[in-house]
Amino acid sequence: MAKGEGAEQYSNASLLNKPINSDELKLSRKHESRNRLSVCNKICYAIGGAPYQITGCALGFFLQIYLLDVAQLDPFYASIILFGGRAWDAVTDPTVGFLVSRSPWTRFGRMLPWILLSTPLAVLSYFLIWYVPPFENGKVIWYLFFYCLFQTMQTCFHVPYSALTMFISSEQKERDSATAYRMTVEVLGTVLGTAVQGQIVGMANAPCLPGPGDIVADPSNASMSVGFNESHHGISLEHTKTAYMIASGVICLIYVICAIVLFCGVREQKESCRIRAEPMSFFQGIKLVMGHGPYAKLVMVFLFTSLAFMLLEGNFALFCSSTLGFRNDFQNILLVIMLSATLAIPFWQWFLTRFGKKTAVYTGSLSVVPFMILVVCVKSNLIVSYIVSFFAGVGVASAFLLPWSMLPDVVDDFQVQNPESTGHEALFYSFYVFFTKFASGVSLGVSTLSLDFAGYISRGCSQPAEVDLTLKLLVSAAPVVFIIIGLGILYSYPIDEERRQGNRKLLQEQRENEADSESDSTEVTNMI
Repeated sequence: MAKGEGAEQYSNASLLNKPINSDELKLSRKHESRNRLSVCNKICYAIGGAPYQITGCALGFFLQIYLLDVAQLDPFYASIILFGGRAWDAVTDPTVGFLVSRSPWTRFGRMLPWILLSTPLAVLSYFLIWYVPPFENGKVIWYLFFYCLFQTMQTCFHVPYSALTMFISSEQKERDSATAYRMTVEVLGTVLGTAVQGQIVGMANAPCLPGPGDIVADPSNASMSVGFNESHHGISLEHTKTAYMIASGVICLIYVICAIVLFCGVREQKESCRIRAEPMSFFQGIKLVMGHGPYAKLVMVFLFTSLAFMLLEGNFALFCSSTLGFRNDFQNILLVIMLSATLAIPFWQWFLTRFGKKTAVYTGSLSVVPFMILVVCVKSNLIVSYIVSFFAGVGVASAFLLPWSMLPDVVDDFQVQNPESTGHEALFYSFYVFFTKFASGVSLGVSTLSLDFAGYISRGCSQPAEVDLTLKLLVSAAPVVFIIIGLGILYSYPIDEERRQGNRKLLQEQRENEADSESDSTEVTNMI
């Protein structure tokens, strides 16, 4: 929509203003009160976002190193599992979004039943991902099957939950506030996922295996062998396997509790989701959603920025343990990043309110670039790594908050331009999740395959120089390039603060007109 067209649209909308009598004023106040969310509602809604982030953080940071060093799979097969699971997950997102958009309304709503029914299988399949089966030949099939099953069930949870933002209130201000609560809890979820997985597994870190070129000291002399094996004495690979299962059991329990709190503490508003008069086919839905220019541009922006951060996430644990040599400290470094991101969420919420969302994306994404470069340029030093990780977490926080804060703006823009086409919220959210998960699958698959080509040694005390160079490229150079590409696309994103506020006013007038129509219909019925 051109700038002139937007101005004409807003000016035409202002002609619809009419004298307000006392009955209309009472109706407006009643409508506003009904759409206001309590703090308890927002907290319960926000808690529902924790399972996705807890499990996603644990899988993102630890699954690669688990498959390579604990399950002891060849890097090539590990790359197949990581890419195949994420690719399958990406395919299921628009499919589930399509099914959710066609779901009938129940007494619990349209979204909440999906969340409740998908939880048991999601928990079971997640637990079995972290179990090492007692056979060798079928390991790849085992991990690929349960990884794909978990991603499917997680999609059945997360797509309806993401779309729930549009159903808890019709007020944009309330949705933005609920999104801020959600992002805070989700970042806390990443901290919790990193802490549970990292600290439990870190206490049972099996010793590394010296390679042919390593100097092996006398095992009886602990002071001489500390350079290669700093793990606690008596810890074996079996202890590490048990630790991963304990961590997964704790995360599964948290998952169930969060799902129950969400289901019991949130109510969908039926008036916020006007069902389409005519059902739409799957491919028609794809064409409709991707044909909306602002949405397509926003998805491309966050496709590249997500690819950058997921490359960093998926390889940072290996980078810390193999390249920097912090084999027994990498989980603490990851925890510092997530804690820093949690503390920075309120700052970014204030920043986007004060300076606008596009400016916040530019500032947040670029703020992490110097630290991506610094972490690979500075000589290995634990204190410096902690400091760099803390400041990098501030930029990571913007990657959590901003995409989910901008998606409702695109949906509102679509509703303004297509007032007769409603009920597509789940499709918008599912396709965004599809692209981010596709980016994750590509990043994990390509990075693990690159390590295979570089000659990665499972549980090796030292790695070839080619592996160190590959990890530096994966956590620094490649993410920086993807961030720059994404921000270049953002320049043409058309929804600025003026257009966003105009859309909000137009949608509010539409809802008030619908409320007036309902009131008039009720009065006519009473007269008859």
